[in-house]
Amino acid sequence: MKTETKKKNGKPLSIKDFKSDRNVKWCPGCGDYMILSMMQKTFTQLDHPKEDIVCISGIGCSSRLPYYLDTYGIHSLHGRAPAVSTGLKLANPDLSVWVVTGDGDSMAIGGNHFIHACRRNLDINIIIFNNKIYGMTKGQSSPTTPLGMKTKTAPYGSYEPPFNIGELAISAGATFFARVPDKSPQLLGDVMMEAYKHKGTSIIEVLQNCVIFTDGIHEKLTDKETKDENQLELKAGEPMVFGKDDEYGIQIDGMKLKKVRLDDDNNTNTLIHDPSEKETQQHVALAKLQLPDFPVAMGIIRNTESTSFDEQLHHIIDDSQKNSKYKNLEDLFHSGNTWEVK
Repeated sequence: MKTETKKKNGKPLSIKDFKSDRNVKWCPGCGDYMILSMMQKTFTQLDHPKEDIVCISGIGCSSRLPYYLDTYGIHSLHGRAPAVSTGLKLANPDLSVWVVTGDGDSMAIGGNHFIHACRRNLDINIIIFNNKIYGMTKGQSSPTTPLGMKTKTAPYGSYEPPFNIGELAISAGATFFARVPDKSPQLLGDVMMEAYKHKGTSIIEVLQNCVIFTDGIHEKLTDKETKDENQLELKAGEPMVFGKDDEYGIQIDGMKLKKVRLDDDNNTNTLIHDPSEKETQQHVALAKLQLPDFPVAMGIIRNTESTSFDEQLHHIIDDSQKNSKYKNLEDLFHSGNTWEVK
C-alpha cells in the first residue's frame, strides 16, 4: 500500500495533531510513554484521514491510552477490545482500527477473544503491552509472569507455566506477529507501519517495563552491555545473526533451531529469515527462543498473506444481496407476514 501523509489546512499532520488535552496518568519512567509516542508519530504517516482512525482498549494501565490520543476511541470492557473492534470494523471497513491491551487483559479474561481474533484474521492491529504483571491492580501474577517470580498472589514464586504470546498468536492463526522492546522506538515505528499495511490481524508484542512491579524485567534484552548478545533482530531476506560482531548465528539441527558460533566452516548454513513463509513451524520456533540458551527474536517474525475476515464476510454479503429478492434490511422487514400498526 502506498502511504501518504494526510493534511490539515494544507499542512501535513504532525504528532501534535494526535495529542489529546488529557494529562497522562502513567508512572514516570513507564514504558507506555514510548508506545504512545510512536503511535502518535506513526499515525501522521497513515493513508487514512484522522477521522477514520480508532483506538480501542480493554482494562488496565495500557488501556488508558485512547484518552491520550486525539482520535476516536473506546475504553471498553475487560478483555473485550477485540470483540468491540470486530463489530466496529465490520460495520465500517474503511476504518483503521488499533487495539491496545496488556498481557493480563489479552491473555487472561480476554484470552478467548484474542485467539479468535487471530484465527479470523480481521484487518485490525493489536498492540500488547507485556510487562508480565497486573500493574493497575497492584502486582498480581499474569499469564505471562515467569515461573518462580514472586508476586502479590504468588509470594513463594509463580508456579504456573507462562504463555509465550508469539507462540499462542501464530498457533491460533495470526498472519502477522512482531516483538519489540519498549526501548527501541525506531524498530517499533517500522513495525507499526508494516502492521498497518498488512491485510489481516497484526499482533505486536511490546516488551514493556513496569517501573513499580517488574522494573528491569526486560533489562537483559535492553541493556547496552547485553542486548547485542541477547537480541536476535530479524530482517526479511537476511541471515539470522547476532552478537556485537555478528559472531553468532541460528541454524537448523534436525527439527530444532540451534545457536552456533560462526566461522568459515559453517557460515553457509545460517538460516535466512522469511516472514512470508506460510508454514508456521519455523516462526513458532523463533517466537519461542528464550534466554539463557538463545537470544530472543525481535522484529517481524511472521507476515503472511491471507484473505481477511472482513473482506471475506463482505463478499458473502454482496453475493447474498445480488441473489436475494431482499436488497436491504427494510425490504426484509416489509416482506412476508408483516403488519403496519396505525
